[in-house]
Amino acid sequence: MYSGEKSLLRFATTGSVDDGKSTLIGRLLYETKSIYDDQFAAIEKTSKKKGLKEVELAYLLDGLAAEREQGITIDVAYRYFETPKRKFVITDSPGHVQYTRNMVTGASKADCAVILIDARNGVLTQSKRHGFIISLLQIPHLIVAVNKMDLVDYAEDVFHRIVEEYENFSQKLDIHDIVYIPVSALKGDNVVIKSKRMPWYDGTTLLHYLENIHVTADRNLVDFRFPVQYVIRPHLEFRGFAGKIVSGTVTPGEEVVVLPSGKASTVKSITTYDGELSEAFCPQSVVLSLNDEIDVSRGDMIVRKKNLPQIENRLEAMLCWMDEQPMHMTGQYILKHTTRSVKAHVTKIIYKTDVDTLHRQPAETFVLNDIGRVEISTLMPILFDPYKLNHATGSFILIDPLTNNTVAAGMIRGVVRNIEDYVETEKGDVDKIKKSSHTIWRGLNIGRAEREKQNTHKAVVLWFTGLSGAGKSTIAATLEKRLFNCHCRTMLLDGDNVRHGLCSDLGFSALDRKENIRRAGEVAKLFFDNGDIVLCTFISPFRQDREFVRSLFPDGRFVEIHVQCDIEECRKRDPNGLYEKARSGLIKEFTGLSSPYEVPEKPELVIDTRKLSIQECVDILEEFLIRHSIISNIS
Repeated sequence: MYSGEKSLLRFATTGSVDDGKSTLIGRLLYETKSIYDDQFAAIEKTSKKKGLKEVELAYLLDGLAAEREQGITIDVAYRYFETPKRKFVITDSPGHVQYTRNMVTGASKADCAVILIDARNGVLTQSKRHGFIISLLQIPHLIVAVNKMDLVDYAEDVFHRIVEEYENFSQKLDIHDIVYIPVSALKGDNVVIKSKRMPWYDGTTLLHYLENIHVTADRNLVDFRFPVQYVIRPHLEFRGFAGKIVSGTVTPGEEVVVLPSGKASTVKSITTYDGELSEAFCPQSVVLSLNDEIDVSRGDMIVRKKNLPQIENRLEAMLCWMDEQPMHMTGQYILKHTTRSVKAHVTKIIYKTDVDTLHRQPAETFVLNDIGRVEISTLMPILFDPYKLNHATGSFILIDPLTNNTVAAGMIRGVVRNIEDYVETEKGDVDKIKKSSHTIWRGLNIGRAEREKQNTHKAVVLWFTGLSGAGKSTIAATLEKRLFNCHCRTMLLDGDNVRHGLCSDLGFSALDRKENIRRAGEVAKLFFDNGDIVLCTFISPFRQDREFVRSLFPDGRFVEIHVQCDIEECRKRDPNGLYEKARSGLIKEFTGLSSPYEVPEKPELVIDTRKLSIQECVDILEEFLIRHSIISNIS
């Protein structure tokens, strides 16, 4: 943000029919002196014609004749205003069920949402529907404004009853910042000025809260993503790529890669209409030029070489159906994602969500306003991040190629997972059913003892566990180089590398973490049987999962190494920027912060990287291997 520039907050208002959304926004515009005198005179005249006792401020928003006639909002309305502290863009979404699709469109870019609830009617299905959509869209801040308090005599018990009901419902949603404010948009209570008619409410006004929401941490400034919109070639001396930085930052000289070709280069310059920049960040629109002549076209994406999106053509997504025509499971659609459009079709409906109860229901198709989870296949791979981590690269729309109508909006959860069948054991654990029940284990062609004899060292699994940033990978990599230089057969299984391939279909839920470690253990077992020294660097937060891996190996051949470091030191190191992502809310389940780490009870070794250098850690490990006759003295 430039020095001295006001911050911008985009917020969406929504709620059930006639809950007062347009009146509330009209009140904000009026109280902040953001309307012209002739505008106010026009709506005052219209209000008198209709015999209204007070000026209907909603007419500032309801611009369509049909809206004024019916006293409702039909289309999405956008308004701008500012205060001495901040600029605002307001989206007023219609409340009718048939216009839910408008709400999805209007709220998709919002930093905050305001749900209005009529104090007389309480929490309605549409109030819950909009809360569910806000959760899906990952809008980080929600204000529940209990409106028309003047019509219930500003009763405290009415407000608290609605708060309790919505609070119980919101526990099922992925929204962590919710505030409740009693207001009267018509009278102006608690909208801009604190109401004297509700002395029992000691909270803030609506405008004060909107002025003070901190939104910069809600944006992804870590993962650089630049979808190319257009190639600029004004003359032979210049070739640049125009587009909008949808997340992250970039500076000249940085090493980047163009996807999907995988060609690498460095940023030569960042150009705008006003000249060249020394740094650019989302959501700026710029022209990047590279130091190498690379074939780049619309739909490609420029990213950092060591910070890549996923590239897949089978996706799982939450889908909101927005078309009058039902979904055709055999029909083909155009999936528009960032600047790339590809042919796609819905291959499976996993479930449809009942927005009133949030229960999952089976479905054979989606009709207007249905929301649920689906699997989608695309003809060409797309470059994406899960929606929770990056809204820009995790969202898409589906277009009917015949009518050119936008039929659905989607939020990508990840790649299609094939692990579908699980069984519960007697201990209550969840294990995957073995689907390859007719295969036969053929045994080893050359036994481990024979390989060890040839290797002149024993096979062992060194399992490095600890928090992200503790130093597991650095220590293991340094040790492996020392062993390799002394002719030891080694294999380094790094947690990040395994997740890029073997475990790319897994997320970070407890169940997925369990499966990730199970697979890593089985792979380590194969290399162990090959006579290798296997170095495994996995956070592996759960004690039970580590014990499972230990059970795969003979006594003395599995060495659990707790790489110890306190969370604050790990935060400072943050080698991959993960703590920053977790702090800003981009990673929801992060070990040590929002997800637990179970410290090993009886590890073979504990290495404290706060007190020891890398070389000292490696010396301790080498001495351990010599003492236990795994290797001979190699120093």
